[in-house]
Amino acid sequence: MAEMYNNNNMTQAVPQPNPFGNPFSGPGSGLIRSGLGAYGEKIFGSSSEYVQSNITRYFSDPQYYFQVNDQYVRNKLKIVLLPFLHRGHWARISEPVGGRLSYKPPIYDINAPDLYIPLMAFGTYLVLAGLSLGLYGKFSPEALNWLFVKGMVGWFMQVMLLKMTLFSLGSGEAPLLDIVAYAGYAFTGLCLAVLGKIMWGYSYYVLIPWTCLCTGVFLVKTMKRVLFAEARSYDSSRRHYLLIFVALAQFPLLIWLGNISVNWLF
Repeated sequence: MAEMYNNNNMTQAVPQPNPFGNPFSGPGSGLIRSGLGAYGEKIFGSSSEYVQSNITRYFSDPQYYFQVNDQYVRNKLKIVLLPFLHRGHWARISEPVGGRLSYKPPIYDINAPDLYIPLMAFGTYLVLAGLSLGLYGKFSPEALNWLFVKGMVGWFMQVMLLKMTLFSLGSGEAPLLDIVAYAGYAFTGLCLAVLGKIMWGYSYYVLIPWTCLCTGVFLVKTMKRVLFAEARSYDSSRRHYLLIFVALAQFPLLIWLGNISVNWLF
């Protein structure tokens, strides 16, 4: 009985053969696995390249915007604050990288955008604004916080102004960080105007219009030679009106940012 019981258990333990066979084992298993692997690599590889190309296209590499040196900073400040004296070209220098055209970093191209100057100018703007409030006995942490919000809102409005200008021309494909950098250069002139107001109040009424004018000229020349070059197509008849609008929009925006007060709305 014991022997018959063991024989029955052995018979039950034997697995039944699969009539269809196992596609992942056998003579053709290597071909199937390699085919599926190649297909999966093709799908995920193309998806990864698509995502990476779009990220690079619209956002670029953040490290690119901080490749600066002292010479670049000095020359860039001259162009931003005195754009009338810039006798060179405004076009950026391109170079082939990985089978496609890329732009040289700011350290090698004075017309390349950077984020070092805008961020430093924004921080200096907040320090000078806090000092201005302190001289009038209005300084408080809450007031400084509102000035920070006011500056960020102004920067955002400048970015949207440039971005919508490009969209109205049929293209908004310029990298976002490029536009953020160009919009942030306005704080360099604002620092000069606020500093003049601290040193001599009446100088502010001369410096703030000059700041608005220079910022408008800088953005017009930049968008005309740099940003529009990245647009697919645009109507030349509308371009001049849009450039004039961008230049004129600097006056109310920068006057609002230059008005240092406790109430950030005014």
